[in-house]
Amino acid sequence: MLPWFTESSADRLSDVRDTSLSKLVRDDMLALILKGVLAPGQRINEPDVASRLHVSRVPVREALRELESSGLVVSRKHSGVFVRQLQAAEIRDLYQMRGLLDGFAGRCAASLPDVRRGALLARLEQLVDAMREAASQPDVQRYYSENLRFHWTIVESAGNGQLIETYRGIVQKLHLSRLRNLSQDLGIPVSIDEHTEIVQAIRDADALRCEALMTHHVGSAYERLLDQGAEPALPA
Repeated sequence: MLPWFTESSADRLSDVRDTSLSKLVRDDMLALILKGVLAPGQRINEPDVASRLHVSRVPVREALRELESSGLVVSRKHSGVFVRQLQAAEIRDLYQMRGLLDGFAGRCAASLPDVRRGALLARLEQLVDAMREAASQPDVQRYYSENLRFHWTIVESAGNGQLIETYRGIVQKLHLSRLRNLSQDLGIPVSIDEHTEIVQAIRDADALRCEALMTHHVGSAYERLLDQGAEPALPA
């Protein structure tokens, strides 16, 4: 699952007092989308959501508008609201943007003061070890999760709120297509080698090299998917 993801359930609706109902409903539907329970192309039934969460349809509609503004669902006149199905061109564009953001985050990570960079390196090394373990089993789903945590840890280390929000939105949208390819082993050994190089660049405090490696890593993952004839969906 996505590294920043927090479960939301009907039980939480009665426990939380400082959060709007629409936000709680949005989080619940977001959970179902990101777990693949609500699949790309599937219609979201407002009455069913309202009944399951014991709320009126008003917060459900507000939640759906928020999800639509973030690009995760689409409203079709006279048809309803559906989970987005990303087209190949949009996925390509998202990968290009993600490559730029990852590159910037990598440059920031390699430029951190020694103490903070050391703590970051310790965490990244744990995640690379976890990726290797997942690959040896093989467990593609776990590998994917640890992979995302690796990148998210670097993004968070930049300390840039706008970067974090933009990056989250991009990866959430890519996640819509990723669910179809979860069982495929697409270049995992090469991916691990690239992650190892990124860690070394951060250890060497080589900001420019780290930026280049991060950007190349995302781009090469996209190219591998195209070369293997897979749907271009799995993030690097």
